[in-house]
Amino acid sequence: MRMTWNIPNTLTILRILAIPLILVLFYLPIKHSGEYSGIIFALAGFTDWFDGYLARKLGQTSRFGEFLDPVADKLMVAVILILLVEHYGNVWITLSAMIIIGREITISALREWMAGVGESGKVAVSYLGKVKTTVQMFALFFLLYEVPLIGVPTAKLGLVLLLIAAILTLWSMLSYLKAAFTEEST
Repeated sequence: MRMTWNIPNTLTILRILAIPLILVLFYLPIKHSGEYSGIIFALAGFTDWFDGYLARKLGQTSRFGEFLDPVADKLMVAVILILLVEHYGNVWITLSAMIIIGREITISALREWMAGVGESGKVAVSYLGKVKTTVQMFALFFLLYEVPLIGVPTAKLGLVLLLIAAILTLWSMLSYLKAAFTEEST
């Protein structure tokens, strides 16, 4: 299989390259490092939506892009969650990170297995998964940004959204597992 270079895939690769930039900015001993890293994260999150939109709009979908896009998402989320666990040292952030990362590993393995047995359609991305991802991305942005934004305590809001994302994560994982094994057990 040949790697396809197009605008959507380039945006996905840029999202992966943003990960070390976010980390460096976050840990730099400069004023506003959290805000800068949060903004870069938000821009990277926007490219996640935009690359998919462009791929469909420009007819530039590719097997490489279908592989790389979720990898970029999972890398970014896992790295940022680990950064936040270390930064905050909060049991709720740690528990949420364990749930979210554990779910991603479980569902990735489930999708691979289901594709191997010809049943990949049973574990396609669901609406609940998209809602979970949206809540999760806002949570991570607010936790990175950390300082109040227009009077809103972003770190507290981020924590609440991360807990909601963890609950949605469990719910979506159970939905995927149920869909995968409903006919399997009959």
